[in-house]
Formats: sequence, structure tokens, C-alpha cells
Amino acid sequence: AGVNDGEAAKKLGYGGANRTAEDVLTARDCMLALHTGAHVVIQHISSKNAVEMVRLAKKLGANIHAEATPHHFTLTEEAVLTYGSNARMNPPLRTEEDRMAIIEGLADGTIDMIVTDHAPHSSEEKNRALPQAPSGIIGLETSLALALHSLVAPGYLSLQDVIRLMSYNPGRVFHKKTGILEEGADADLVLLNTQEIFRADHFMSRSSNSPFLGWELPGRIYCTICRGEIVYDGRQQ
Repeated sequence: AGVNDGEAAKKLGYGGANRTAEDVLTARDCMLALHTGAHVVIQHISSKNAVEMVRLAKKLGANIHAEATPHHFTLTEEAVLTYGSNARMNPPLRTEEDRMAIIEGLADGTIDMIVTDHAPHSSEEKNRALPQAPSGIIGLETSLALALHSLVAPGYLSLQDVIRLMSYNPGRVFHKKTGILEEGADADLVLLNTQEIFRADHFMSRSSNSPFLGWELPGRIYCTICRGEIVYDGRQQ
């Protein structure tokens, strides 16, 4: 459905997706990880109950990790009333209670990674009526700014926490040497001014299916360096 089974769906007269599906499958996979020793990663966690199950599984000793997206710790189901299909995604945006549970999970280490779930769609696709529009939004270009806006500015996490969740931790989970500055490591760097405002009114992506279009967010990226080469240079923009 791409929309939570909640108050916003009722206002729209639109059948929503209940969190039960996410809760049941998360619980199943947590227990499979515990009893088999398999390494399991829960993607795009959106439900407060799913966060709690991952927390319990970790306490029990399961080799389990989880990740969350900036849109799930920034927006709630009410966003679909404002942004329409640009707030339609899977799993859907849920309640404020769910949003805060995700933030708490990021803060206490239950959720290990921040990811984008970058899903570009054309304007023609997204301009369809909600039931016919595809789910998903772009997320690469707003991910760091939203983490600063929703996590660092309110005091939930530090900038160092965000760096760890977006670079160092994903590397450890997927056996990559990322998020570190040392001799022999890939020269992957971002030059960032956390005090400067980034206005999301232009994307490098060919798609602009984002509820954050037009938002003013903290943190302007001057350039991105990948393996020692500048792959994005925004210093003149």
C-alpha cells in the first residue's frame, strides 16, 4: 500500500499497510538468527515493535543488525496528506511513536546503520493517483542533512554518532574498510560545513521524487572525494 494503516489512510479513504507484517517477519528472522547463528540484517525498520525485537535479539546473543532511513526518523504518516505520492514508500511512514522508537534505537545501538533506500521514479509515475503511483523516494542527496536536522540538532545524537552510523558501521557489517582515516585506507572523504544551510531545490539525480524538495536543511556538502578523486564538487554552487 505504501501508506500506514492509520489515521492518514482513514482520512484518504485508502487501505494502508499494518505494521503487523513487519513485526511478525522481524520476530521470525530474529529468532532464526538466534537459533541458527546466521547473520541477519533487518532493512528499513519502521515499526516500534520491530525495533524492540531487534533489541531483545541482540541481548539474547543473536548476530543481528538493523538499519533505518532518514525519512523514517524525520516524517510520520501525516506527510502523505501533504506530499501525496512523494510520501508513499515501503515500509510506509508510521506514527510519531514509531519515529521516536527509531531514534531511540539509533541512540542506544539497537539500530546500527542509517541508509537511504534511494528509489528514483519519474514525475510521470509519481503524478499518478496514489493507488497507482509507485512507492519510494530518492534519498542520497538529503540523507546527511536530514540526519543533522532530525538527530543532531535536537540533541539525540552527535555528529560523530551520525558519521559512525552512515560510514563506519556499514563497513563493519559488510566487511568493508570504510569510515576510517588511516594509511592504506581508501581516501573516501566529504568536505562539509555543518553551519551552512542546504536548500533541497535542485537534485543531481535525474529524479526529484522527494517530500523534502524545497526544505532548508543544515549542512552543505562542498565536495565528495572517492578513492582520492573528487567525484562531486559543489563549491561553486
